[in-house]
Amino acid sequence: MLKGIPSILSPDLLKIIMEMGHGNELVIGDGNFPSAAWSKKLVRLDGHGIPEILDALLKFFPLDTFVAHPAVLMDAAGTTPPVWEQYRKVIERHEAEAFAKGFETMERFAFYDRAKEAYAHVATGERALYANIILKKGVVIETD
Repeated sequence: MLKGIPSILSPDLLKIIMEMGHGNELVIGDGNFPSAAWSKKLVRLDGHGIPEILDALLKFFPLDTFVAHPAVLMDAAGTTPPVWEQYRKVIERHEAEAFAKGFETMERFAFYDRAKEAYAHVATGERALYANIILKKGVVIETD
């Protein structure tokens, strides 16, 4: 056990996000997303929802400030799923500067193609539809 690390972040997930470099992408898939079929590295967080995972993850995971949209959502056929507002609140709380321009949305099959190239996937128990999200990792800038 370590102090200060949320228990929702498994040792495998912590290892993966430590390995990731600037520009690498992490997919957090809802319960219907085919992460096991497409991932190069897979972490299972069954029983957990994406908002709670995002909240724990973004305490340690910097979003890329060098791209317009470091958080990408799967287009929901013209609707705005309520879970997206939860994501927005969590991301703004942790990464307001990187998230200044909001989400990028991608057509379903384009999102799938991008997800297949991601560094790793987190499979969750999220039940909301169109809840999948891709995060682009940024750099840590420590100021003393």
